[in-house]
Amino acid sequence: MWPSSWMNPELQTFREQVRRFVAAELTPHQERFAQQQHVDRPIWNRAGELGILCADIPAEYGGSGGTFAHQAILFEEQAYAGDSAMNVSVHIILAHYILNQGTAAQKAKFLPKMATGELIGAIAMSEPGAGSDLQGVRTTARLEGDHYVVNGSKTFISNGYLADLMVVVCRTSDVPGSKGISLLLVETKEAPGFRVGKKLHKLGQKGNDTCELFFEDVKVPKENLLGEVEGRGFAQLMTELPYERLIIGVYAVAAIERAVKLTVDYTRERKAFGKSLIDLQNTRFKLAEAKTHAVVARTFLDKCIEELLAGRLDTVTASMAKYWTTDLQCQVIDECLQLFGGYGYTVEYPIAQMWADARVQRIYGGANEIMKELIARSLTSG
Repeated sequence: MWPSSWMNPELQTFREQVRRFVAAELTPHQERFAQQQHVDRPIWNRAGELGILCADIPAEYGGSGGTFAHQAILFEEQAYAGDSAMNVSVHIILAHYILNQGTAAQKAKFLPKMATGELIGAIAMSEPGAGSDLQGVRTTARLEGDHYVVNGSKTFISNGYLADLMVVVCRTSDVPGSKGISLLLVETKEAPGFRVGKKLHKLGQKGNDTCELFFEDVKVPKENLLGEVEGRGFAQLMTELPYERLIIGVYAVAAIERAVKLTVDYTRERKAFGKSLIDLQNTRFKLAEAKTHAVVARTFLDKCIEELLAGRLDTVTASMAKYWTTDLQCQVIDECLQLFGGYGYTVEYPIAQMWADARVQRIYGGANEIMKELIARSLTSG
């Protein structure tokens, strides 16, 4: 792998710890996770014991007091191992909503339990009629006394099956557009009227539980309104999106690096026309292109990580990272699969699963077309 500028000996030690966790708890069970469509809940608790779940949350709230670099290492190691089942990214994104947008009481109540894995987090944004355009959200939350009453439905919700705590994007007023949107913290185990629908059968990432959710007169304490100010939901979402989109880029680049390594190893061993595949000019040129893509993507990603660590990563650059790395991920993995021939289309070879897992990267976190629109607006607004 190309050496990252932000790595240091302390982070390398952390990487080794994470690698052992992934090898012991995730890698051996991928087939079972895919069949049951979720990871085993005790794995979250073991990750919490190791300080992996909320590595960049301050120690005063139960986290490990690290930085985004620690979380990036976890996401990289999952990608290098081919794990797409344990969705830690959504969990830690929710933790950052609470850390950066929540009240002191909300931080004290929820973050320590998220760090230990006692609470598993989810983010309920998408609806059957509202995906990347969150201004189209129809789920409502009406204040009645000391509770909000929530009605509506959500779909494509990662961790929806296991989640104990989720932030729900909803309308708290009839004001049109984004001004009527708020974020509510829903504790699912204490919410009569909340129901998890079917786990969705997906093209890839089969071990990652993704569900439909239904809210029928669900009562949520008014103190669970994130930040305790109505109408700030859209702004809160926009504030946290650069963090979320860079996480997607981390997964994408690590997957590209893994695909190149797997394909180089395979083409060295596979024979065709009396020689190794890697000795054929077409193979060598394809691999040269893939390796170049991997190094360029890593260089850009590392720069973005440096900017985030310094507090300078802006929405436009994060949008560039999200769209470009995920487009490239799909392109490179597809080229690598081609070099595996027929074997690349069989699930016994990990490149096939990587191909299926990669496709959704261009959709969630804001579809890549939306990323391009955000970048384009920056060109015309100045």
